[in-house]
Amino acid sequence: MKLPFIPENAPFSPEQKNWLAGFFAGLHTQMAVNDDAAQEGTAALSVNVLYGTQTGNSEMVAEEIGEALTAAGMSPTVACLDDIALEDFAAMEQVLIVISTYGEGEMPDNAQLFWDALKATDAPRVEAMRFAVLALGDTGYDGFCEAGKQMDLRLEQLGAKRLYPRKDCDVDFEAPAEEWTNGVLEKLAELKGTSGSAAPVAASAAKKPEKSKWSRKNPYDAPVTVNRLLSGEGSAKEIRHYEIGLGDGAPTYEAGDALGVIPTNDPQLVEDWGKRLGISLETSVNGHDRPLGELLFSHFEISTPSNDFVKAVAAKAGDDHLSHIVEHGDKEAMENFLWSKDALDLLLLYPQVEFSLDEITGLLKPLQHRAYSISSSSKFATDSVHLTIATVRYESHGRKHGGVASSFLADRVIENGTAKIFVAPNKSFRVPQNNDVPMIMVGPGTGIAPFRAFLQERQAIGAKGMNWLFFGDQHAASDYIYQDEIETMQQNGVLSRLDLAFSRDQAEKIYVQTRMMENSKELFAALAEGGHFYVCGDASRMAKDVDKALHSVIAKEANLSEDGAKDYVNKLKKEKRYLRDVY
Repeated sequence: MKLPFIPENAPFSPEQKNWLAGFFAGLHTQMAVNDDAAQEGTAALSVNVLYGTQTGNSEMVAEEIGEALTAAGMSPTVACLDDIALEDFAAMEQVLIVISTYGEGEMPDNAQLFWDALKATDAPRVEAMRFAVLALGDTGYDGFCEAGKQMDLRLEQLGAKRLYPRKDCDVDFEAPAEEWTNGVLEKLAELKGTSGSAAPVAASAAKKPEKSKWSRKNPYDAPVTVNRLLSGEGSAKEIRHYEIGLGDGAPTYEAGDALGVIPTNDPQLVEDWGKRLGISLETSVNGHDRPLGELLFSHFEISTPSNDFVKAVAAKAGDDHLSHIVEHGDKEAMENFLWSKDALDLLLLYPQVEFSLDEITGLLKPLQHRAYSISSSSKFATDSVHLTIATVRYESHGRKHGGVASSFLADRVIENGTAKIFVAPNKSFRVPQNNDVPMIMVGPGTGIAPFRAFLQERQAIGAKGMNWLFFGDQHAASDYIYQDEIETMQQNGVLSRLDLAFSRDQAEKIYVQTRMMENSKELFAALAEGGHFYVCGDASRMAKDVDKALHSVIAKEANLSEDGAKDYVNKLKKEKRYLRDVY
């Protein structure tokens, strides 16, 4: 590079001329260094961070890992697993996979297509790949971190080399995820040093998205301003509508997100625990700075028995039936045994079982937040967030039982009381970006929650696309929640079509999937026009029945075979036009 000539008559002082000469000399040196680096091929180490998520946690962790990689001078690409073609995946050299387990050991929705291709017998070998897997799960469910375990094993089978050991994280995943990330960064740094591909990038150059300061570890204390019963007299359910105030500096949300609620336990349940244990609630607990009563109230999960808790009870109970179930890992028998029982019920069932204070506190898991689909659009409810929740209540074994968070909101947070909350973003569950395409929503019962938000959102942005809702429950007279709102949306044209299915109002049970089949021609036409198909609600039965009905509709109306209908549905998933918020 030739330095610019500075004429003698240039309008600069001698000091300014000297400064300019130094500036251009420094610029020349930097450019020469950059040229040399380019010739030596010292590009930043490329790392692919791929995620599979059902509720957004794995995506959030993957993005944080991407930021850490950028700050360490590497070049990360963060993407959803289902967005990756298998041939592109096979060409990757450094791969980090963050994946949540959904349901009872299943792959999350946005990783299923990728997994189906990867586990196929004709999947390509990936011997040049170095990989590491971070698995998120919940030890309260069977198949803990099974999705991550299967992904880790399959990559090894295909010849990939493990860069760093898999980490299986329970619901408190932040600390172990950070530890795993630091270990991976060390291994990648070693690769940088040996591969000659390590041009450092200043950490300040990484453009980080602005994040909310509110989280599970730092929740926002918000007033619960509305607590209204939605279900009518005679309903088998108690469904309530909540409005939670959001003041200055509060969390922000989008339609499709979930709201995390951090509850406390029922004080009566805490007292009952103290009586059964025979330990004063004022007793100090080793390793904690609070007495037992306070820990049982706000720190420990004392309703749902964990697997470790059941095993510990079985070891002391002397019950051959329970011991046989535990020893043989009989899932169905265990579900039948635990049906309608909480952790205290187990202790009361076996009065001979005794635990020391250290034993019992070592068996209890931390009290977790509960996540609920948000039922409002922030464009409509500008200073609040709405929830639609069925309160869990039942009597069994001579005791009254209640859902931890649902009864907390219904009974223990009086109107204008406060609840600790945070927003759990779900970028994979949003209204269509194209305002003109049809939006088909299937949400019976409280599954209507996100679709109330979606309709508010489409109304607020003036979307012209058709909005079609399939809704139902048991009885129209008592279970038609938000009826006034729904009928108003029909009248003003926001809700283009409505199909109702109240299963117990006639001799033959009618469900939302029944209505789908009855309107198969119109439903397929909406999909053919670029429509987006959404499902929210029960994963174990309803969502599976709706999925089966969708395949049947497509096979019938498109004159396709079973495999052809499956390919069509997979295409909808790939195009992000078949999305589910199921639980």
